[in-house]
Amino acid sequence: QVQLVESGGGLVQAGGSLRLSCTASGRTFSSYTMGWFHMAPGQNRDLVATINWSGGSTNYADSVKGRFAISRDNAKNTVYLQMNSLNPEDTGLYFCAVLTINGYDYWGRGTQVTVSS
Repeated sequence: QVQLVESGGGLVQAGGSLRLSCTASGRTFSSYTMGWFHMAPGQNRDLVATINWSGGSTNYADSVKGRFAISRDNAKNTVYLQMNSLNPEDTGLYFCAVLTINGYDYWGRGTQVTVSS
């Protein structure tokens, strides 16, 4: 069974940092683009960062550019999201997903990030 599991969320003060992890089991996604998504309370899920299969190409939403960094370790089947200079607007659930020919798929349950002001 293919599964993505996100971890690393928590409660942090504004200006703080967190590092999220997304680990895949059941199969390897080393040849796939991966993405991190943010779902703020009562909002839709928004794509915040993507990374290609090798890690050589990354893209970010304007709201996180310069603050977040996505990376991956294909040997560990894991994708990371380093989040710095967090602000209360970054609060919400963070999900990772795999970009397939049918769009993003293999959603995990997410990890909660709460930033206090």
